[in-house]
Amino acid sequence: MHRGARATLQDVAREAGVSIKTVSRVVNHERSVSPAMVERVVEVISRLGYQPNELARSLRGNRTRTVGLMIADVSNPFFAECCKAIDEVARSHGYSVILCASAEDAESEREYIGLLTRRRVDGLLLAPAAGGQSHRELDLVAGPAVVAFDRPFEGAETDAVLVTNRDGAREAAEHLVGHRHRRIAFLGDDGRIYTARERLEGYREAMESSGLEAIHRLGTGSIAAAEKATDELLEMQDPPTAFLAGNGLITAGVLRTLDRAGLRVPGDVAVVGFDDFDLMSALSPRLTAVRQPTRELGRRAAELLFDRLEGRDSSPPRHLVLPTELVVRGSCGCDVR
Repeated sequence: MHRGARATLQDVAREAGVSIKTVSRVVNHERSVSPAMVERVVEVISRLGYQPNELARSLRGNRTRTVGLMIADVSNPFFAECCKAIDEVARSHGYSVILCASAEDAESEREYIGLLTRRRVDGLLLAPAAGGQSHRELDLVAGPAVVAFDRPFEGAETDAVLVTNRDGAREAAEHLVGHRHRRIAFLGDDGRIYTARERLEGYREAMESSGLEAIHRLGTGSIAAAEKATDELLEMQDPPTAFLAGNGLITAGVLRTLDRAGLRVPGDVAVVGFDDFDLMSALSPRLTAVRQPTRELGRRAAELLFDRLEGRDSSPPRHLVLPTELVVRGSCGCDVR
């Protein structure tokens, strides 16, 4: 290999002492390669600075007119709304969508991205799993254009469409402080997830500026986990008088637990959720919530992807940030009719 020359697939194979087919299998995350062989090939790829996305392009040839869509949680209605908007944009461009769900598992995400690459998708939209792909792993599969949504692909230079998570959580917590609550608890998702961390920080900022103790629990992203955490908080010697729930599933868990405990909302305990859906306004009392522009989030992410695919945008990767909105209803104690 000449100095300054770009490393090729053949260079990697020769340096690693393996066949070109073996390198191809490693790049495409096929299971037929032993862990020791994968480690050897990946080390050579990193050392030579090989860019495997050239392989993805050569394997792709003509476009398949499909895009991959990776979400984190099929049970979360937030992702269902995003998927619907993304599918509408894809169809308007004559593309089909292949949907995969990582269930917040980094290994599942890695395998699915490898699968999508082998299916020769033209682009990839994803909400990265907690503790997901590293920059090097992304390089191994990122022949297609890649756009992250809801969360950035941390450690990698890709486009992303996000919302003002921190500002939204801070505004919600400050609203509860304005109702003279001094024991306000925050329940959030897995702390490795960008949105959970940002919402926690917004809550903490509101507590600190008000001189109040921050009472928080992370890892409560499912309804069952939120119920358990709410039960534990209610058993405190000085329990919270208000709850800020970090997503729609957590909100459901909090409300279930309060109802089971015989506590009235907002008479005994105030509740504000993060995520606003049609069901929220149908509850009694109607739920105060931080509304994300969910459909716009999915739409803008898909439009950015197709701008890349169709050559309308060749700028460096960028982050688009959409605003949230606090929708005040009755669960926080406001007299809203």
